[in-house]
Amino acid sequence: MSARRRTGGRARPATARPATARPGAGRAGAGPPGAGRAGAGRVGVATRDVARRVRQALARVPTAAWLCALVACVNAVSWSLVTPPFQVPDEQAHFAYVEELARTQRLPSSSTQDYAPDEVLALEELEVGRVSFQPEHGTIASRAQQRKLARDIARAVSAFGSSRGVGAAGDAASEPPLYYALEAIPYELGAGGGVLDQLALMRLLSAVFAGLTALFAFLFVREALPASRVSWTVAGLAVAVMPALGSISGAVNPEAMLCAVAAALFYCLARAFRRGLTRRGALAIGALTAVGFLTKLNFLGLAPGVALGLALLSGRMGREAGARHAVRVLAPGLALAASPVCVYVAINVLSHHHTLGFSSGALAATYKRSLAGEASYIWQLYLPRLPGMGVDFGDISPLRDLWFRGLVGEYGFEDTFLPRWVDTVAAVAVAAILALAARAAFVRARALARRAGELAVYAAMAVGLLVLVGASSYLSFPAEAAGFPEPRYVLPLVALLAAALALAVRGAGRRWGAAAGALIVVLFIAHDVFSQLQVIARYYG
Repeated sequence: MSARRRTGGRARPATARPATARPGAGRAGAGPPGAGRAGAGRVGVATRDVARRVRQALARVPTAAWLCALVACVNAVSWSLVTPPFQVPDEQAHFAYVEELARTQRLPSSSTQDYAPDEVLALEELEVGRVSFQPEHGTIASRAQQRKLARDIARAVSAFGSSRGVGAAGDAASEPPLYYALEAIPYELGAGGGVLDQLALMRLLSAVFAGLTALFAFLFVREALPASRVSWTVAGLAVAVMPALGSISGAVNPEAMLCAVAAALFYCLARAFRRGLTRRGALAIGALTAVGFLTKLNFLGLAPGVALGLALLSGRMGREAGARHAVRVLAPGLALAASPVCVYVAINVLSHHHTLGFSSGALAATYKRSLAGEASYIWQLYLPRLPGMGVDFGDISPLRDLWFRGLVGEYGFEDTFLPRWVDTVAAVAVAAILALAARAAFVRARALARRAGELAVYAAMAVGLLVLVGASSYLSFPAEAAGFPEPRYVLPLVALLAAALALAVRGAGRRWGAAAGALIVVLFIAHDVFSQLQVIARYYG
C-alpha cells in the first residue's frame, strides 16, 4: 500500500508518529496546538456578544426614561449641596462604616459612636451636635470658621490620613456591606482632601442611585400600564423631583441604593407578569434579590413578596410548559437570590454566633413581648385604632403626623419643617390624585381583576416592608420616643407611588389626561424647590 493518503483529492505524505503519542504530550497541561488562542477567541466572542446585548437593551430604553434619570441625579446633587455635612440621619455612622472598610478591609465590630479621629474633628468643627435637633442654630457660616475648618481638615489629612480604623460604626454596624464597599471608591478618590471632600464625592454616588430609581420607576409604569405613554413620563419625573427621595439620595445612606434595587425589582416582576418569566428574567430577579439582601436589612420586608411573585410566575409556567421546564428556568435565579443568606448563616454557624446574627436577637426580643400587643402597635402605626385596642400613640395620629407630614415636609434630623399650610395644600392634591386613580381603577376593574395575582405580589411587598418597619419600631417602644420609624423607611415603595400617579393621569381621561399630568409634575417640582429653599433657610438663614 502506498505511503501516501488522500485528503480531499490531494495526495499528502503520511506523518509517522509513535502509537503512544498524543496531542500535548510534550508539556504538562498543554492542549492541542492553538487551543489557547481558540479559547481566548471564544471568550472574546462571548464578551462581545454580552456587550452587544447590553447595548441593544440600553437602546430600547426610551429617551424620556433617561431624561427622568438625569433629572433625578441632578436633583439629588442639588440636595447634597444645600444639606450641610452630617446633617442627615445616621450619615455619621454610614461614613464611619465606609472609613473602617476602606482602611482595614474589615467590617465594623462595634456599634458605638467612637469614630475615627478625623471624622470626630470634622463633627466638632462643624458643630454638628449643636446644630442637630435645634432649628434655632444654623451651621457654621463665617469666613473665619470656614478657614479654621479648612486648616484643621488639612492637618487631619496629614495626621490621620493613613491611620487604622477604630472598628466603630454606630447604628450602621449591623448593616450588610455592599453599599459601603461601593462608597469606598469615592472615599479613596477624595482621600487627599480630607473628610469633607470624601463626603461630597460619596454623596454623588448616592445621587446616581436616585437616577436609577427614577429610571426603573418609569420602566415599571411602562410595563404595568402600557397603554398610556404620557403617564410614564409623568410618573418618572414626579419620582425624580420627589423631595424625600432627593434628600436621602443626596446623603451617604444605603437607603438610596435600596430604593433603586426595589424599583428595579418591581420593574422585573411587572415585565415577567406581562411577558412571561424567562431564564434571563429569573436570573435578573435573583440577582436583584441578592443585591437587596447585601444592601440593607430592611430588604427582608420585600423578600416575601418577591418569593410570592416567583411562585405565581413558576406556577403559570408549569401549567403552560410543564413543571420540569419551570424548575429549570427558576432554579438558577432562586439559588442566586438565596446565596447571600446561605453564606451569612454559614459564617455565623462557623463563628458560633446566632444563626441569623442581628436578626436573631431582634426576633428573640420580639417573642419575649406580647405578639398581640405588637400586632396592635403595627396596626395603629398605619391605620386608625380599632375598638378594644390599647392606646399606643396617645393624642397623635401616626398616619397624619408621622407618615403624611414626614413625607410632605420634614428634612435633616426631622427638625426642618415646611409651614403647616403646605400640609393642607398637599392633602387637597393627594385627595384629588387618589380620586382620579380610583376612577381609573373602577373603569378598568375587569382588567385589574385578571391581574389579581400580580397585584397581590405588589401588595405583599408593601405590607411586608411596613410590617418589618413596625416590628423594628416596636422593639424600642415605649421606652424610647425615637422608636417611632421615620418616613424614609417606606421610600423603597416609591415605584407604587409612580403607578398611582400614572393611574391618576389615566383617570383624568384622554381629554384632560395630559393637563392633569402636567399639573402633577408642576406641583412636585414646586414642592421640591420650596423644600430646598426651606433647608437653606434652616441652616444658612
